[in-house]
Amino acid sequence: MIALTVNGETRRTAASTIAELVRELELDPAKVAVERNGVIAPRSELDSHAIAEGDTLEIVHFVGGGQGDDSWSVAGRTFKSRLIVGTGKYKDFEQNAAALEASGAEIVTVAVRRVNVSDPKAPMLTDYIDPKKVTYLPNTAGCFTSEDAIRTLRLAREAGGWDLVKLEVLGEARTLYPNMRETLTATETLAKEGFLPMVYCVDDPIAAKQLEDAGAVAVMPLGAPIGSGLGIQNRVTIRLIKEGANVPVLVDAGVGTASDAAVAMELGCDGVLMNTAIAEAKDPIRMARAMKRAVEAGRDAYLAGRMATRKYADPSSPLAGLI
Repeated sequence: MIALTVNGETRRTAASTIAELVRELELDPAKVAVERNGVIAPRSELDSHAIAEGDTLEIVHFVGGGQGDDSWSVAGRTFKSRLIVGTGKYKDFEQNAAALEASGAEIVTVAVRRVNVSDPKAPMLTDYIDPKKVTYLPNTAGCFTSEDAIRTLRLAREAGGWDLVKLEVLGEARTLYPNMRETLTATETLAKEGFLPMVYCVDDPIAAKQLEDAGAVAVMPLGAPIGSGLGIQNRVTIRLIKEGANVPVLVDAGVGTASDAAVAMELGCDGVLMNTAIAEAKDPIRMARAMKRAVEAGRDAYLAGRMATRKYADPSSPLAGLI
């Protein structure tokens, strides 16, 4: 096995030629163009063009219109869906997996909990949601100190090798608001240890910037208290956080229904994370589909550029020439 960089991502392969690698990726060598270490490899030579440890390859093909797929990236990893969903509060793993499928999400947050040693054969989340197909984002739900959060994520990395993680350090059980002093401390430590923390925080532009400077790869301001379903309570500060950030900004917590998700995206956020809004809906699968569409619609509206607001009416039809 050798390690390569393919389209910006590290990949290990047993392939010895470019053509073998392209087929391993389930692509047709006749339909792509390949650049190896800055030099274009002629298509007629892909079968004989060797690859080696440390090579950098770019593989491209034609897409319609030049419009792009509007994907987003965090810590060098690219995703198409801007919706992240949680894995708690569902009635069972089957429902959780079905809701994930309906949502189209490519990232799921997962809590780190003790194994049930009295029943080691009990079903596990990984039996239903394959971490090879969906990006697991270990989180520190339930941690109230930086020490507990750091310890939890160290265990998560040992368990699954994950370095992209979601950090939250709570201040109290009643509001589940983040303790920003402890959160900042944990962010600094985790970044030094090679973690890539996406960080839950208050909707404060100054605090968000401090987290970014401390090593957060994304900031995740709350829209409202966790599990409240109140929607985004302060659009002004969310917008200010987005305007000042050099890392992705995702609304985390407080979304209750599809219109809340659309609002987050209309503010220019890179994505939305939610759990309760889907899991506690009367029909979680249908709500997951609604959230997928709401995130897409909100993003389209943001990119389209909304009309200006006015103090008075402005008729759509001209008044000149009336009969």
